[in-house]
Amino acid sequence: MTVRKGKSLAISIQEHMAIDVCPGPIRPIRQISAYFPRLSPTSSFSEPLSPSHGAAPANLSPGCTGGHGGVASGTGGGTSGGLLSPLLPGAAGGGGSLSAMSSMDTSIEIDSCDSDDNTSLGTLEFDLLYESATSSLHCTVLKAKGLKPMDFNGLADPYVKLHLLPGACKANKLKTKIVRNTLNPVWNETLTYCGITEEDMYRKTLRVSVCDEDKLTHNEFIGESRVALRRVKPDQTKHFNICLEHPPPLPSPTAMSSALRGISCYLREWETEQQRSLEERGRLLLCLQYLPPATESDTKGDRARGGLCVGVKRCAHLAAMDVNGFSDPYVKTYLKPDVHKKSKHKTAVIKKTLNPEFNEEFFYEISFSELATKTLEVTVWDYDLGKSNDFIGGVSLGCHSQGEALQHWIDCLKNKGKKVERWHTLTNELPGSTTQE
Repeated sequence: MTVRKGKSLAISIQEHMAIDVCPGPIRPIRQISAYFPRLSPTSSFSEPLSPSHGAAPANLSPGCTGGHGGVASGTGGGTSGGLLSPLLPGAAGGGGSLSAMSSMDTSIEIDSCDSDDNTSLGTLEFDLLYESATSSLHCTVLKAKGLKPMDFNGLADPYVKLHLLPGACKANKLKTKIVRNTLNPVWNETLTYCGITEEDMYRKTLRVSVCDEDKLTHNEFIGESRVALRRVKPDQTKHFNICLEHPPPLPSPTAMSSALRGISCYLREWETEQQRSLEERGRLLLCLQYLPPATESDTKGDRARGGLCVGVKRCAHLAAMDVNGFSDPYVKTYLKPDVHKKSKHKTAVIKKTLNPEFNEEFFYEISFSELATKTLEVTVWDYDLGKSNDFIGGVSLGCHSQGEALQHWIDCLKNKGKKVERWHTLTNELPGSTTQE
């Protein structure tokens, strides 16, 4: 605090306490109230200072301080000009120029001097593109500049991680390559999320974090940025050049004090979103095709009655069922009602992954009229050696289904001979089926 000799500046005990307990680097300020300028009680909105009213302009130079704050009064004993600052104790008739000067100087210091070290973390450039036809989100990580040094040599070994929030951490984590010994890395690497629906684009957030790899110790966090996916328009590339920030503190509904009661509605919405993310079991990409009966000219005659071809393409963002944070998933299909227990098909087991690719097809020989009364049940399981397998989730497609499942089934029946692909959200329970093997 710099105060001119011979001038004593009174500061209340509340302001002293505010200075002492305020976190972060504190620059010398004259008064906390300078951050909250207000009209003095003697000022008037109806009488602004102007030469026509005979009031001299306020002189805020250091050498111009008088007993009344350095503001000349109007001719004829008019009231002093109103300044946007609180009155100093003992000043008569108007806000002092010292308060005004402190308010102006403080605002300049806040704008010009960076008291927050967020900018020292660096900047990151990346592009986002959502392809609605394939339900995929592409993130092209371009480069970073001016990253914070993390190693003893004054450099870092940075890489970028992507997470979709809310959601399971390992199920939707993507990672770039590591660039060694630099604070200005260039990646030019594209990371792709599959099975991203329009609903996900509306309610999910992409967390982009930059970390430093350490071979001997744990990897260190440098900074992050969060982008609401609703800002990205379908089939249009959006460029981002952002400053990295520290991670925001996690909201804690149980530790909500009286100061947080005003945001209770937000916390309830956050809890609902977290609960919904826990109920999500993953996504499944299915391809359905009804093949009509073979004609007499067909020499092969493999499918005389025709049938349904079910293609199990891949899964995405599956729930982790093992202690290592992964699963060993495989897929089973049934065409119910199945009286003779012969409609079961099963894919191979893909070890230790939450985003498996199967690319397997199964054929059910059935007439078109019979197919209209059937229901296709597709379930995803986690293989466990020596004990019962864990149910991850499933989906039912038929005339009694709802939403995307019903629409997919209808499109398959309408477009005979054509392949129809759709992503489906796995559910915890399927009506009329068991979740135990």
